[in-house]
Amino acid sequence: MFVLRYCVCVSVGLLAALSLETSSLAQTQLSIAETSEAAKLRLDPQIPLKSQPRVSEIKQMKAASLKPQNEKKQANQPLISQTTSPTLQESEAYSETILEKLPPNNFNPNGNPLLFPTKPEDVEININKPLTLNEVIALALQNNRELENALISVDEVKARLVEERAALYPTLDIDSRLNREFIERQTGDFATGFDDVAESRETTGIFNVSLEYDIYTGGERDGRIMRTEREIRDRQLELERIAEQVRFEATDNYYLLQNADAQVAIAQADVENASQTLRDAQLLERAGLGTRFDVLRGEGDLAAANEELTRAIASQRTARRRLAETLSLGQQVQLVAADEITESGSWKLSLEETIVQAYKNRAELEQQLVQREIGEQDRRIAIAGVIPRLDFLANYGFDDDFDDSLGALVNYRFEARLTWRLFDGGRAFAGARAAERRIDQANIQFADLRNQIRFEVEEAYYSLIANQENIISTSTNVITREEALRLARLRFQAGVVTQTDVINSQRDLSQARGNFLQAVIQYNQSLNALQRAVSNFPDNRLFEIR
Repeated sequence: MFVLRYCVCVSVGLLAALSLETSSLAQTQLSIAETSEAAKLRLDPQIPLKSQPRVSEIKQMKAASLKPQNEKKQANQPLISQTTSPTLQESEAYSETILEKLPPNNFNPNGNPLLFPTKPEDVEININKPLTLNEVIALALQNNRELENALISVDEVKARLVEERAALYPTLDIDSRLNREFIERQTGDFATGFDDVAESRETTGIFNVSLEYDIYTGGERDGRIMRTEREIRDRQLELERIAEQVRFEATDNYYLLQNADAQVAIAQADVENASQTLRDAQLLERAGLGTRFDVLRGEGDLAAANEELTRAIASQRTARRRLAETLSLGQQVQLVAADEITESGSWKLSLEETIVQAYKNRAELEQQLVQREIGEQDRRIAIAGVIPRLDFLANYGFDDDFDDSLGALVNYRFEARLTWRLFDGGRAFAGARAAERRIDQANIQFADLRNQIRFEVEEAYYSLIANQENIISTSTNVITREEALRLARLRFQAGVVTQTDVINSQRDLSQARGNFLQAVIQYNQSLNALQRAVSNFPDNRLFEIR
């Protein structure tokens, strides 16, 4: 027994000596492996380190998530550092100042929507731009095609409102004509020929002025005006809905990019952990305390970790391209998340208050109320077809032949006309019934949307609470797993445990880190979904067109 203990002590001493001699060599091999992996993936060396966080940054992200919101600002972040989602008005004002400082070439899309690249260099990525969440939202609101189309639609309906309001005023028409007529007539006998020619000239002037006004149209004129006014409101609410959806999608895709960056960091941590385990197995084999099987298993784990890193980098690139597509950026732009993975804010309202606030703020609900009002005006317009109408006409006429000695002929005419369509084949009442059915459809859709909005609020609220609790538990679990891995390595180096225990500890730590980052990102996504479910918060008012 004494001899066995002596051999163990000597082996541990040799192991420590070999560890000091081979540490630099192992680090060189690890850097070469990571370089080859990056070369295989064609990683752009101009991409900032922020886009590919290292293992050392995982603890920094974890610590930063526990700090107040105002302590996470970095010195190199442009102008705005808070990650709370701005309103549309704030984003528009923000874009007027920040977006002017962005690279002018290829960063924003070309003004021609029909332009498409024809050369490979036209789509080659040569711009890597780190953006904060606020910059992403501002760009999305500025470049989104659907939002631009909604703005044009609002202007189009406003022009139609001016057209409908023109019926409130009388129409004034002027008809003025000046005629000069020459007439030649041959006279004489048929036998002797037509030798004489009679000529006559006539100059006439005609001038008419008519004024027409619809005194009473059975409610059709007022109905069309009110219908167009409510249609403007409907288009404005649709514009608000699109703006809120664009903000939500841009924010969600930004969080997905952060998640992809986190997965790359975790995969890199797994590569380093697997490399450390492989080094320990090689040292134990040289000291005679390990087996070749442990070395081979360590090499296999390192290869698997490299495969996961490759897939994580591919997912990261996909997330970058998805965000660029959401922002409608140029073909040569690649975006990088500049914000750290931290909690983006908190929700102060209770569940009941949040539900009531969503009912007040959601544009979709008011859209259905506006559709009811449009249906009522459609019914009014349809019924006006069988209601008497009263028109007024005034006419002034001037007619004079300037070649005669008579004076001009002047006439005045005033006319009041009452028309009443007694039978139209049931067209008016059929149109009224169709309008009433559209009102019933708006009522049903209002009830469905009300239930859907409550479900969206409750789903996001419960997810927010769960992820908030998971952040606390997963952060504690990461610390525990890091300590467990450290002890497992020490025990493995001393020959007390096997390599399997170290590998299990590595996997537990990797899973704990992933769970922590997932909890933070899912918390932000839940908060983003809750803000979308409520909309227009904290302004508590619906969107107004400037």
